[in-house]
Amino acid sequence: MTNEQQWTTQGPDQTRAIAGEIARSLPAGSVIALVGDLGAGKTCFVQGVAEALGVTEPVSSPTYTLVQEYSGLAPLVHIDLYRTGGSEEVWQLGLDEYWGGKGLVAIEWPQHVAEFLPACTCWIELSHGTHEEERVISRNLRGTP
Repeated sequence: MTNEQQWTTQGPDQTRAIAGEIARSLPAGSVIALVGDLGAGKTCFVQGVAEALGVTEPVSSPTYTLVQEYSGLAPLVHIDLYRTGGSEEVWQLGLDEYWGGKGLVAIEWPQHVAEFLPACTCWIELSHGTHEEERVISRNLRGTP
């Protein structure tokens, strides 16, 4: 039995749809760790999560604000750690206060805090496919990077 699920999408709409399916399968309080190169579709994925949670406002990457909170049928916390330093610096921000809430937490560049994430974190890797809009989405079912 494999410990990974994988999808290939042909554009942003399909990427958001897969993200929505995954979001709906997770219990409240879950953390989604999004790994991938720049432009791989991490923010697009979070947009799909937001749609699944009933968020109606536009979702963009919080690269400069680090954290963006959204309200919907359930709350969504979107964290982007691209511009942060080591895990100690990130830990001092108190991001662990978001774990286990009533909604979902999506973290871009989670490598900076991997050792602090809950054991049940849903790890998602996004990568470029064979053409410009194609993406490969891999979900690790073991909860580890």
